[in-house]
Amino acid sequence: MKIDFNLNSVAATEFGVGRDDSPEQTFRLVPVDDDVQVALREMAGATRTAMDTMTGDSPKYEPSERYESCEYVYLPLDDELAKQLRLLHEAKNIPVDTAALADSSEIFCYFARITDKQGRRLTALRRATQFKGVLKSRLIRLATDALRMIEDKVFKLDNDFDLLIDASNVHILRPSGFEFVGKLQDAVLAAAPANVKAIQHDLQFVDFSAVEQYVGKHPRAARYLASIRSQKAAKSIDKRALKEQCKATGVEIREEKGKIIVDEHQVMGFLEVLDRRRYEVELVKDSPERFRAVGRRKLQR
Repeated sequence: MKIDFNLNSVAATEFGVGRDDSPEQTFRLVPVDDDVQVALREMAGATRTAMDTMTGDSPKYEPSERYESCEYVYLPLDDELAKQLRLLHEAKNIPVDTAALADSSEIFCYFARITDKQGRRLTALRRATQFKGVLKSRLIRLATDALRMIEDKVFKLDNDFDLLIDASNVHILRPSGFEFVGKLQDAVLAAAPANVKAIQHDLQFVDFSAVEQYVGKHPRAARYLASIRSQKAAKSIDKRALKEQCKATGVEIREEKGKIIVDEHQVMGFLEVLDRRRYEVELVKDSPERFRAVGRRKLQR
């Protein structure tokens, strides 16, 4: 997927940090010199190069999927799961704070906002694990002919970013970094009631009462719900086929007054069926085997 930005024609580069300031996260810009600006642009370039070298088309991010530590996926910027990052990318007046780095323990990410000469913005962001770690280390440097301790605070930039944001998409190189900085768990839990309502509308022959009660306390179930809704395929599910798939994969359901009832202890299994994560194979005659898919990618014909 092409990133809509020209790194070879940059008009401005800004640096900032995200802080866990009670009661909420805040973002602050920090003035930096030309050398740091060059380093930030090089990091953004290295991130795009890493994405370009990954084979195949980048799939859309799904909250229920388990990804490799480095795997290029994308998420539309207008998606509800991208809300936290969309607010940062579209922010007009982020405060400048020269003291924002004073308490490094509160920093959860750092970012660059780069504008090209066509007025397009690229936001590049990195989770601050390594950034913080250097502050806790004892560093030495060569001064004249002797090594000496560095007493000033040292901030170490990484080699690349976890994600890049253009006008349309969040381009994700490290899904775990996106999930942490984007506060994904909070987002999917907050979206769970709306997701239940939307899927219930598509599957009116299912009673979602037990599902609705369960997902509010179980983030993994809420992730499945978000994934099921994003696929936009629930309305095409056949009632008889769903019942047969539940039976084949060991998910216990019952039917009352024409509606499928799911017991609270079977909610995860039922959501796995809807999310195409439970399946049965019979490679040995008369010996069917049931499996749960940790990762799920649709095969192309």
